[in-house]
Amino acid sequence: MKSHSRTALQVRDRIARLLAAGILAGALAGCESIEAAFPPRHADDAVTPTIQSPTDVKYYRSDEPLHLGQEYFNRGIYGTAEGYFRDAVEKAPKDPIAWIGLAATYDRLARFELADRAYRRARALSGDTVQLLNNEGYSFMLRGKLITAREKFSAALRLDPDNPTILNNINLLNSSYRIIQRDP
Repeated sequence: MKSHSRTALQVRDRIARLLAAGILAGALAGCESIEAAFPPRHADDAVTPTIQSPTDVKYYRSDEPLHLGQEYFNRGIYGTAEGYFRDAVEKAPKDPIAWIGLAATYDRLARFELADRAYRRARALSGDTVQLLNNEGYSFMLRGKLITAREKFSAALRLDPDNPTILNNINLLNSSYRIIQRDP
């Protein structure tokens, strides 16, 4: 008895789906253009196209791993961010932003040897940029190499003297010198 009622329900569901598809197809068949489906409010109103031409596109699906990497990095979920940044550099190996993001993520995961390789790759693509030098300075600060960190921050500051991020990192570095205390 159960199999008979189940079969009857399946047949009824299938008929309902076919009927809905037929009604939808009939409604769409009556529309020969966008204007027929959604007529302009006034006769002189032009229909605005909703499809962008390739020159208008501002987002590419291949950018998704980069954006997700940045999002997870900003949330402090560095392991997940690292996977997205790795995907980003595989899809766009000439994107220095993706390489810098990957390097910064490696810094937060204390994978400094991998961070150095990613920074080298970014430098080969874009040269010494403010972001690259600042991030390298932060990387060296995390490692406890404070003199090298100061050199990197100073180089970044020469390129952008009023950059608040660099100035903040230098203040952080200066406070690191004052906090260091060792037992005799």
